[in-house]
Amino acid sequence: MAREVVMASAGTPARTVLVRMRALLPELTPAEQRLAAQFLGDPAGSAALSVADLAVRCETSTASVVRFSRRLGYDRYRDLRLDVAREAARETLETGGAPAVSGDIDRDDSLADIVAKVSLAETLSISDTVSALDVDALAVAVAAVARARRVEVFGVGASAVVGLDLQRKLVRIGRTALAWSDSHAAWTSGATLDRDCVAIAISHSGATADTIEFLAIARASGATTVAITNHGGSALAGEADLVLTTAARETSFRSGALGSRIAQLMVVDCLFIGVAQASYDSSMDALRRTYTAVHRARPQA
Repeated sequence: MAREVVMASAGTPARTVLVRMRALLPELTPAEQRLAAQFLGDPAGSAALSVADLAVRCETSTASVVRFSRRLGYDRYRDLRLDVAREAARETLETGGAPAVSGDIDRDDSLADIVAKVSLAETLSISDTVSALDVDALAVAVAAVARARRVEVFGVGASAVVGLDLQRKLVRIGRTALAWSDSHAAWTSGATLDRDCVAIAISHSGATADTIEFLAIARASGATTVAITNHGGSALAGEADLVLTTAARETSFRSGALGSRIAQLMVVDCLFIGVAQASYDSSMDALRRTYTAVHRARPQA
């Protein structure tokens, strides 16, 4: 399988300013992280702040605010404010039927508040991932998996659950796919891959050492490597031929649990359906046969 490296094309939808902030978080200075947290926690309110007011609110200097704006691609701070205000308005429209809630889970939240906050964060995680996902890279990944002799998937923690979901989906349509929960097993298996194989690594941060090592080993063995991550500039993305980027809304309370998983599952579903569609008749036949096998084995009431 020839190695193909895909970059975002001119036709790929531009990432929104808030999505770009989340993607850049691991690379920001402490002062810039405070500024990003302010915008991400209260987009509409932050967009109304002047340079001086924002600097005071985030305990930093006006020069840091200007540098932060330029880091995001804006020559003028007011242009950043305008784009954040537009994004806040878009989110309000997209979640018009949702209760007015914001922020992380608080100590005194009611159960109704918790349900509202979780559902809102997950809804927006999916919406943002749609805008962030490079469809051209997804198409190449679909083609690579569709013709692969073997597919190996690895992730740690919540990402391992997503990896197992993908592996089981692929097996149901007759693909040879393995998912590993142990890093040493993943590394040793990755070393046996070749150019006819695909290795898929899943990590929200893109900084999980064991996952990076798995993809590095698989790449050195000649396999086509795919990263599913929230951070396109991460070390994991650096080991990947193809990067499928999520735009999850993680918070300190739910870190690694909900926002990343729902966004990763969406990308996994798109990848799986694309592979199934590439061999539609045989995939549908396999799905019918696997359904029948489970249905017949089910105990009768």
